[in-house]
Amino acid sequence: MKNKNKLIIIAEIGINHNGSLKIAKKLVDKAKDSGADFIKIQNYLPGLIVTKNNPKAQYQKNNNQNENMQSMLRKYHFNFSKTSQLLKYCKKKNIKFLSSPFDEVSFDYLRKKRLSLIKIPSGEITNFPLLKVIAKYNKKIILSTGMSKLKEVKNALDFLRSNGLNKNNITILHCTSQYPTKPEDVNLKAMLTLKKEFKVDVGLSDHTLGFESSICAVYLGATVIEKHFTLNKKMEGPDHNSSLEPNEFKNFVQALRNTKFVAGSSKKKPSKEELKLAKLVRKRIVAKKNIFKGEILNVDNITTKRSNKGTDASKFFDFINKKAKKNYRIDQAI
Repeated sequence: MKNKNKLIIIAEIGINHNGSLKIAKKLVDKAKDSGADFIKIQNYLPGLIVTKNNPKAQYQKNNNQNENMQSMLRKYHFNFSKTSQLLKYCKKKNIKFLSSPFDEVSFDYLRKKRLSLIKIPSGEITNFPLLKVIAKYNKKIILSTGMSKLKEVKNALDFLRSNGLNKNNITILHCTSQYPTKPEDVNLKAMLTLKKEFKVDVGLSDHTLGFESSICAVYLGATVIEKHFTLNKKMEGPDHNSSLEPNEFKNFVQALRNTKFVAGSSKKKPSKEELKLAKLVRKRIVAKKNIFKGEILNVDNITTKRSNKGTDASKFFDFINKKAKKNYRIDQAI
C-alpha cells in the first residue's frame, strides 16, 4: 500500500454488527460520517476455524461465561449473503470495504468479489495453508502481527513472498492482541522495528481505549491505523466495550488527520503566518531619544523596540560607536 501522502484509517467493525445486516449498515453510515477510509468485517465459517469445545479467551468470557468459542462465533456469524449486500451498500455510500478471512472458503468468496485489498488477522499469521492461497492471489494485503515474535513475522513474510506475493503489496500492522490493551503494553517502537527490518509500510492496529497510541503511530510514520468501532459500547458482544462509539470515532479520525499535518517536514522554517507576525513583533533598532547628525551612537541614544521599520535588532552592536548620518527623532528607525 505505497502511499506517501495519505493516511488510511480503518473502522474495524469486526463482529460488532452482532450478525445483523441492519446494524452493519448503520455502522457503515457512521464510519462514513466520521471520515474513515475503510470499514472492515470478519468472514469465517465457525465450523472451519475452531473445534467444538475450544474455550473462549478471557476477555470473551467476561461477556458471556456460558458458551464456548464456536457457539459465540456462530451467534455473530455474518454470512456471505449479508456480506455481499454490505459490500454493495459500501459502494453506494462511497466507503471502501475490507474483510479478514479466517479460512480458505471465506477467502475464496472474497477473491471472487475481486477485492483489491485483503486483511490477514493476527491469529492467522502462522496459518500457512491460508497464507498460501492469499499469496497466490497477489493483491495488496495488510498483515496484522499481534501475538507474534519478530521471527514469526519474518517467517510469514518469507512464505508469502515465496508463494507469489509482491513485497510492494505488503503493509504490516504492529498490534497487541489484548482487549483492551493497556498503554504500557502497546510497545509502539516495535512498529519502527518492523519498518526497519522488512522495508515495508507499517501501521497500527490499536486496541487501546484512547487515542494516544494511534496519534503517536501517525507521528512515527504509520500509513494505516485500524480501530474497533461500535454503535454502543454497552451492546452484547466481546468487542464492544473496547471499541469507539460514533462520536468518539469521528473525533479520533480528526485527531489523526491533524497529527498527519502537525508532523510536517523536517525543515525548520517559519510558516507564512509567522512571517507576517515577525514583522510586527520582532525588535528593530530605533532612536531612544532625538539624535543629531554626526552624534556617536551608543546605548544611551539607540534602543530596540517592536517596529515595522528599521534594522533587525541582531545588528544592534554593529551600530555602537558609529556616527549618525542624519538627524533622528525618538522612535525613528535607524
